[in-house]
Amino acid sequence: MSEINLSNSIVQGINLSFNKGAKNLFIKRDDLIHPFVSGNKWRKLKYNMEAIQLHNSNGCLTFGGAYSNHLLAVASAAQQFNIRSIAYVRGDELNENSNLLLKKCSQLGMELRFISRSSYQEKKLSSDFIFENNEKYLVIPEGGANENGIKGCEEILQETTNDFDVIGLSQGTCTTSLGILFSSPITSEIWVFPALKGFDSISEMKSLAERCGRSEDFQLHQHRIRIFDQFHFGGYAQKDDELVNFISDFQYQTKIKLDPVYTGKAMYGLLHKIKELKNKRILFIHTGGVNEFNN
Repeated sequence: MSEINLSNSIVQGINLSFNKGAKNLFIKRDDLIHPFVSGNKWRKLKYNMEAIQLHNSNGCLTFGGAYSNHLLAVASAAQQFNIRSIAYVRGDELNENSNLLLKKCSQLGMELRFISRSSYQEKKLSSDFIFENNEKYLVIPEGGANENGIKGCEEILQETTNDFDVIGLSQGTCTTSLGILFSSPITSEIWVFPALKGFDSISEMKSLAERCGRSEDFQLHQHRIRIFDQFHFGGYAQKDDELVNFISDFQYQTKIKLDPVYTGKAMYGLLHKIKELKNKRILFIHTGGVNEFNN
């Protein structure tokens, strides 16, 4: 079992022959933290795992789809910390052998409960803790989107010089976006690249901040957010030859792997917009997502 090692997450300068505007571009390598609990996954799980122990819980219960890296991360982290994990999986036609990711979650000890999509929507709105058979479980929202998740993501920039003019990252649940927004200097712009088509970033970030008691923080920093929602390549998990070729070329030049769902699209978008930034220091947050199950 690989240990979670934050010291692996270096800040690395990158030079690209196909984009001369990226002379001051750096990347925070959170993808190197762990094979399965990498990137923002561990950031969002760290304080949730601590909460399980702090509140004397028997384990955690969470939610995800058939190809959810969040489920894989929870299963792996729970095994490492000897915590019981349960997941409600969207799709009652599935089972633990439906794909390699679900099979790996099961092998790591996660109990998978397959439910219909309508039931899933109801289940994922559970409270912070639930009781089953006299046992107490912490409920970790889909994608780790809660106050503990934001708190963990706020630590990403603490491991850098935190003096960048622009910080770019992919956006899914908005948890990492808020953590970066709240922990960055007031002089930094936060550039977010939503992975979902038609995603209302500001509304979703505001809603999550409210649920986590961070409304005032969001209002204070909202003006520093820039949304680039045109790089979804057709929608969530959609891709084309242009994106695939870009990811391949990027890896060839930098030796850094990107995934086609989140980081590949965000980096593609950032490099297309980077010409707007002259003599600016730019940091890209590699939020992970690269593993043997998502190709």
